[in-house]
Amino acid sequence: MATTVKQNGTAKKENASVKKEVQKKLTDEAIGKAASTEKPVASKKATISLNDRIQNFEKLRGLATQRERLTQTLNELTKFNYNQGDSASFYIRDSHNLEFKTTNTNLI
Repeated sequence: MATTVKQNGTAKKENASVKKEVQKKLTDEAIGKAASTEKPVASKKATISLNDRIQNFEKLRGLATQRERLTQTLNELTKFNYNQGDSASFYIRDSHNLEFKTTNTNLI
């Protein structure tokens, strides 16, 4: 390998021969002369039992239902047009009939 000297005095090794080897290997593989040292990797698929598949299906169905309800609620909230004037009010009532009421438009 040849070395070249830069102006600041540090030497840099050229790796032209390495590049040529890599290029030759790539062209051989492209032509179809695959290296005999490489072995094909056998992929192993894990067998999934029927019960596991049913559980995964039920879980995905529940997630799909939850996403559908969430999308519907989001659409209803975006359709909701509240007024910034004095006529806006917000009510919350719990199971014990305790009520929270506000007309503060900053809170709403």
